[in-house]
Amino acid sequence: MFLSDLSIKRPVFATVLNLLVIIVGIVAFTRLELREYPDIDAPIVSVETSYTGASAEIIETRVTKILEDSIAGISGVKSIDSKSSDGFSSISVEFNLDKDIEEAANDVRDRVQRVQSKLPDEVDSPQISKVDANTRALFWISFRSPMRDGLALTDYATRYVKDRLSVVDGVSRVQIGGERRYAMRIWLDRVGLAARGLTVTDVQRALLSENIELPAGRIESLDREFSVRVNRVYNTVADFGNLVIKRGKDGYPVRLKDVAKVERGAENERTELHYNGTASIGLGIVKQSNANTLDVIRGVKAEMEKIKATLPKDIIMETAFDSGIFIEESVHEVYFTSALRCFLLFL
Repeated sequence: MFLSDLSIKRPVFATVLNLLVIIVGIVAFTRLELREYPDIDAPIVSVETSYTGASAEIIETRVTKILEDSIAGISGVKSIDSKSSDGFSSISVEFNLDKDIEEAANDVRDRVQRVQSKLPDEVDSPQISKVDANTRALFWISFRSPMRDGLALTDYATRYVKDRLSVVDGVSRVQIGGERRYAMRIWLDRVGLAARGLTVTDVQRALLSENIELPAGRIESLDREFSVRVNRVYNTVADFGNLVIKRGKDGYPVRLKDVAKVERGAENERTELHYNGTASIGLGIVKQSNANTLDVIRGVKAEMEKIKATLPKDIIMETAFDSGIFIEESVHEVYFTSALRCFLLFL
């Protein structure tokens, strides 16, 4: 009754209040973020450890279990999820919502350091990071070609496409799915090694000591100064094949091609991506935590049109997954419902 009496007795004052509420609502609506899920991120800390050459069983018993047992004693832990694969261990620790993420990360870091001496010497230092629940890619781009394999596509996307998408407003990072990087692969011949009295360690030592590029100081004069460096001569398959592993008693050099097959291939042969039956890679767009999802996707699509104009004719770039479709349809449904409600109220 108070509001109705006030509106009748003070119509100007009531009108100003209504206009003020409308203005505040319009301003709030224009600044409203659009998200598929509520902005509630649980404190999650991940621990990733690499142990090159170890099997999944060894990773589980020698790395993952030791770290899990130490982390389990931290207060406020809600759940621990671990994954052990060949050469890699991943542990995800989720804390209660009232736990501060900085404090949680420090607690995990302290527990990991306590047991780091119990891990094998060959294990890389565990990498501890604070994981945002919204770091999943919200937009995927298919990058494929009927004439190029995953190696060539990865190289082209890394050189010419990834950086252009990374500078779009609201983009946090661009991840490459099905990534296949160039690497020099060496397949050792155990019979050839045994015949020449060599081991895998000898080959590894030769590669580490020879395949390097070092600074060699500088040359100074009264007017000029030049930087000198030792140029790395191992760039092709033939260069690596001619690398001297050892010299025999008669001084004859044993080269890498004598005890191994050298070829250029993928750094990791375990992953390969195909899209519609064609060799492909995926470019995943991860947005910043405070960015508007629809604005980011629109910006990426606009940049895609610019990139398509510069692509070689055999490369096809198209949208493979768009999480903004559901959000746009939901927004349209809100508009329709609001208009229908206003119409019914008018009636």
